[in-house]
Amino acid sequence: MPDRPEIVCICGSTRFEAEMRAANRDLTFAGAIVVAPGVSLRAEDHEVDEFITNDQKTALGALHLRKIDLADRVLVVNPGGYIGDSTSREIAYARATGKPISFTDPV
Repeated sequence: MPDRPEIVCICGSTRFEAEMRAANRDLTFAGAIVVAPGVSLRAEDHEVDEFITNDQKTALGALHLRKIDLADRVLVVNPGGYIGDSTSREIAYARATGKPISFTDPV
């Protein structure tokens, strides 16, 4: 038995929030520690008076890379094979740091 559960970082477009929640649930029930995006950056997911600044977006992107650092592996949630710019950057970072990467859909 390992000293600690596997840590999995979920990456993917926040347009797939429901799919990421499902992956989080499945991984958690399987005994993994899951780290995932904490805030949706999509404008339609926020109240009119709740605006995310470019500085906040940058900080959230950097924070997600630190989550990848903590993880043993990365799961990319990519229904239909979709991978956007932010997720592409996260995949490149994970590869550069030697993290194993898997995808929910073929790319």
